Amino acid sequence: MDRIINLINKAAEKTGDWALLAMRLTLAFGFFDPAIKKFDNINGTAEWFASMNYPLPTVNVILAASFEFAGFFLLMLGLLTRYITIPLMFIMLVAIFTVHLGNGFAAGDNGFEIPFYYLVMLFILFSKGPGRFSIDAAVIDKYKEA
Repeated sequence: MDRIINLINKAAEKTGDWALLAMRLTLAFGFFDPAIKKFDNINGTAEWFASMNYPLPTVNVILAASFEFAGFFLLMLGLLTRYITIPLMFIMLVAIFTVHLGNGFAAGDNGFEIPFYYLVMLFILFSKGPGRFSIDAAVIDKYKEA
């Protein structure tokens, strides 16, 4: 039994970087469409933000869309990963508390399920980093060698 447990643990450890890559790519593509929709309708989204009493709604639309769009590229590449997770986590918290929380948990009811999952995945990337299959890892490895 110990042998099986050790075998499973070793296999799991070897898949960690692949799991982080999969998580980064999933999140990256999850931020792409919302960013594009905000950019395509800045005024309409700003009106919606204003209806929820967001301060400076147009500025906030542009900021949210810009960070989401940057998140798409940076998460895909694994570049500045820990840094981009910070504003993205903030965006998820704002979305949860101002849009989704009152609808309960279920995504089908426009609840906070999806932004909560994104928040958790972003927190994992913040704490663990992007993994070996990233530009961050390549740069850090080069820096350590110097």
